[in-house]
Amino acid sequence: MINIEGRRAKVFLILLFSYPAFLMAQDTTRTNQQWQILSVQNLPEKREDCSFVETGGNLYLIGGRGIKPVEVFHPNTNTWEKKSNTPIEMHHFQAIAYKNEIYVVGGMSGNFPHEKPFENIYIYNPAKDEWRKGPAIPEDRRRGSGGTVVYKEKIYFVCGIIDGHYDGTVAWMDVLDPASGKWTTLTDAPHGRDHFHAVILNHRLYLAGGRRTSFKTQQIIQLTVPEVDVYDFGNKTWQTLPATQNLPVQRAGCTAVAYKGKLVVIGGESIAQQSSHNEAEAYDPKSGTWKALPPLKTGRHDTQALVYKNKIYIVAGSANRGGGPDQNTIEVLQ
Repeated sequence: MINIEGRRAKVFLILLFSYPAFLMAQDTTRTNQQWQILSVQNLPEKREDCSFVETGGNLYLIGGRGIKPVEVFHPNTNTWEKKSNTPIEMHHFQAIAYKNEIYVVGGMSGNFPHEKPFENIYIYNPAKDEWRKGPAIPEDRRRGSGGTVVYKEKIYFVCGIIDGHYDGTVAWMDVLDPASGKWTTLTDAPHGRDHFHAVILNHRLYLAGGRRTSFKTQQIIQLTVPEVDVYDFGNKTWQTLPATQNLPVQRAGCTAVAYKGKLVVIGGESIAQQSSHNEAEAYDPKSGTWKALPPLKTGRHDTQALVYKNKIYIVAGSANRGGGPDQNTIEVLQ
């Protein structure tokens, strides 16, 4: 006669003691996910206040204070290649890729604290290694250090600051039709901010991080913006997420990407510490919660991250708040 109850008890005990071990193995796998500083054959110029964008399977490092060359990272060979210089000094912008070209919208030139906003957008053609001027930015809407994204063949430019680091943070949003060169003014965001990057996620525009820079009142990095603002392209309305969903670690000079259905905010600077932030935090719009991701190997701010082949890349940036020392290493999280 088979002892069914005894066998059931034995199976139950095996499952009971095996299940926690299985969970621990799964958790260990997650914990072992780390940023890695890539070993490369050569390095780009050190820089901050720059951008990093992918097009055609290559990663383009653009801008920074002073006249800098465009430098291209080839992920298949882990090599950097130097291209032509930018036509003017370009810093404090979020580069975007559009139709195999790179658009620089709403950056700044010149010295702290009265850096000047661009009068035009600038377009880089990687195939020709050539720059050209794009449409003029309306004089009364010029600013730098805002967020720039592409959505359904239009370029959206949101928030920013009018007078360098001195004064004039705004909540403006404008859209450019690249085909016609026409700008249209849209509804202001709920909160003005600068020194942040915007992200498109699930047909919505997310603004997280940033600050209201004011050298005028000697509050350059203190006035960080905790709230997350979201623009719905469908009904053309803004909302601010509940205070319980504020960015957990307040900072500016951070970058952001959309990754696997989540908003990921990386790096930055704040009054809380001298070194740049190494935090990476992911917001899940389905659950309305934030989760800490593995920290960067090196804290950095005022640069840009990108997603390529399910990996997040980030390069350059400043190691300390306020600027310097500049970096040229490249990190990846997969």
